[in-house]
Amino acid sequence: MSPIRIALNASLLFIAFIIQEGVISRIHLPITGFSLYLAIIVSMVLLENRTGAVILGFVGGIILDLSPSSQSPFGQWALVLTLVAYLIAVNSESIDEIVSRPVGLGLFVAAGTALSLALYLILGSLLGESNGSFGRAAIVIAGNFFWTMLFAPFFMPILIVIREVTVGARERI
Repeated sequence: MSPIRIALNASLLFIAFIIQEGVISRIHLPITGFSLYLAIIVSMVLLENRTGAVILGFVGGIILDLSPSSQSPFGQWALVLTLVAYLIAVNSESIDEIVSRPVGLGLFVAAGTALSLALYLILGSLLGESNGSFGRAAIVIAGNFFWTMLFAPFFMPILIVIREVTVGARERI
């Protein structure tokens, strides 16, 4: 992944972060909320090669760590999203068949966001944070899975087009 692509992807993630913090987090959906930012990171990681996916996970985590509403230690989201990006990148050959279909892609993006939230809670517990009850955490993760599955078909085509426009000739080979 070239430095220009890193900067373009970081800009796109920063715009998604602003939309998440300014608009989507203020909408009260039934069950729980929806994390557009996590869904976009998982979607972008799916479209990248191994190195680009891990870099994208780290950069996305650093941006999420800068959130004023985050009460977690700095770097926790960076670690979680780097781990999720690594897991997706390592298994990309076996995932390709699943994500080639729109429903499979939506399911996988939703599962990736749920995994991110679960790893965040587990890592937070290891760091001594109080995350509330297990039942409430399960409801939050399930609600986020549902809303991500519902909204993923709307933003995925836009991300695919943006990636095709920004990918360089060297990376197309």
